Amino acid sequence: MLRFTRRVFVDLAIWMMGLGLLVGLIFPFFALAMGLPGADVLAPVFFLACVAAGLAVGGVNIVLARRVIGRRLHTLADKMGAVESELREMARTGDMSRCTPEHCMVNVDSDDELGDVARAFNQLVEALSHSHRAQDAVRSFVEVLASRLELDALADRAMRELLLHTGSAAGAIILTADGEHRLIASHGIREAARLEASAHVRLALKTGESQLVSVPDDVAVEGVLTEFRPREVLVAPVTYKSVPLAAIVLAGALPYPGGMRAQLDLFLRGLALALNNALSHDRLQRLAALDALTGVYNRRFGLGRLQEEFSRAVRAQTPIGVLMFDVDHFKSINDTYGHVVGDRVLARVADRARGVLREGDVLMRYGGEEFLAVLPAASLDNAVTLAERLRRTIEETAVSEGEQSIRVTVSIGVGAFPGLDVSAPDELVARVDAALYRSKSSGRNRVTRA
Repeated sequence: MLRFTRRVFVDLAIWMMGLGLLVGLIFPFFALAMGLPGADVLAPVFFLACVAAGLAVGGVNIVLARRVIGRRLHTLADKMGAVESELREMARTGDMSRCTPEHCMVNVDSDDELGDVARAFNQLVEALSHSHRAQDAVRSFVEVLASRLELDALADRAMRELLLHTGSAAGAIILTADGEHRLIASHGIREAARLEASAHVRLALKTGESQLVSVPDDVAVEGVLTEFRPREVLVAPVTYKSVPLAAIVLAGALPYPGGMRAQLDLFLRGLALALNNALSHDRLQRLAALDALTGVYNRRFGLGRLQEEFSRAVRAQTPIGVLMFDVDHFKSINDTYGHVVGDRVLARVADRARGVLREGDVLMRYGGEEFLAVLPAASLDNAVTLAERLRRTIEETAVSEGEQSIRVTVSIGVGAFPGLDVSAPDELVARVDAALYRSKSSGRNRVTRA
């Protein structure tokens, strides 16, 4: 339609007034055709009256259009202005709590084009609100995880947050490292460790793509380990710089909505960064705690563990054993075969000692060729029995050097609290060290009680 100005209602007024003028000019001839007297119909006064009536109708139409249509457009413009203001405020502060759908939506009171415009605007407001809620949830999720560097604590919190934000009823996180999978968190899943061997988990980690398994109501659940009958099970990989770190398994009692998977991708990006940080922290902690040659705890970290275990034994009134052992004639081994062979001997001794000690015992390289083992809940008799088994195991150990077989022995000192009258872990170590000295001075390859 021909436009006269850049204002819609001005153009509408021009068209309506022009139409009213045209109708006023044509009406007398229409009346004449209807058989009215020509002298009256074609009189100038009647012409002017018809033109005035046409212009008046056009003017009334303009007023009605402004009141009916203009008011709705003005309301829509006000709402748009409010949303724009809130978006600017949100960009500045991150807070969009005042522009809720209830506050910013317009009332849809017609089933025409104006109603379509209002509905489209309301859908836009709802989409913006949903986007803000999703961004806020992801930001909160990332902030919560960023404060945790311990892997177990991170996995547990991530699991609870993912269940909350995805509406899942059960879930698990399976860590992958060095080709092996390990369950690090689960909720609501029976025998969750079985997920480590799940074909869906392995496929998701191999392809880097999510796997969605739908479970119909009339099909018996086979291999789905949740404590309820899920409608869908989602397996999603967690990758950092294209490297798979873990797999997330989520089970829902209802089918997942279409937009949930897109939102889950945002959560998994934050989780991937947090997991990578936690794994890096764990590796650094291990490097800081372990002796590079033997792979057992270094002296600083090991003595810290001794302090912890000794304090726990005092509080709980339980025994704690300590044994110190030293490789016999180690200087002679170094002088004869060289330090490289000497290092191999120490590494082998440490490895065999780990095989003898119990789970939960602490083994450290105390210095040079000396090792210290902390035995929580072990009495003196228990510690002596373990020391004898360790001595025999080392005695049977051989390190090959060319065609030669190097056999080594160890001398061991053993002590235990509360059997010894000590009040601090360094006093216990000193007593055990003295017992080790007696073992060496009395012939070596033997166990001596402190």
